Amino acid sequence: MATQVTAATATNARRGSSFLRIAIALQTLTIFIQAVSAGLLLTSSYGATLHDVGARVMYGASMLYLLAAVLAWKPGGGPARPVGYASGFLVLASVQVVLGIAHVPSVHLPLGVLMFGLSMLVLARR
Repeated sequence: MATQVTAATATNARRGSSFLRIAIALQTLTIFIQAVSAGLLLTSSYGATLHDVGARVMYGASMLYLLAAVLAWKPGGGPARPVGYASGFLVLASVQVVLGIAHVPSVHLPLGVLMFGLSMLVLARR
């Protein structure tokens, strides 16, 4: 009986870990796409629309990352540290959205670069 419980816990931990890895990869990809769409924002007429839609997708990816971290931690039996990382990314994404709406590129752009770098770092560590 104990062996079955241990095997089920290990399976849940692996499943939660792979969902977490996918969520981090999706977040990193959406932040990269935001950088590309920021360049298009400066050079084309459709860049603003693409950057606006991308911001919503990136914010959703950050929320998905937090959900995946919580699911990997609580029912999956994984560590709690990714929940802190995901919460931090959601806070950074919220600040990024506010700065973008307020048109403060002097902080918005470096924060985007920082977010991409941190997201790549977390992805590489997974």
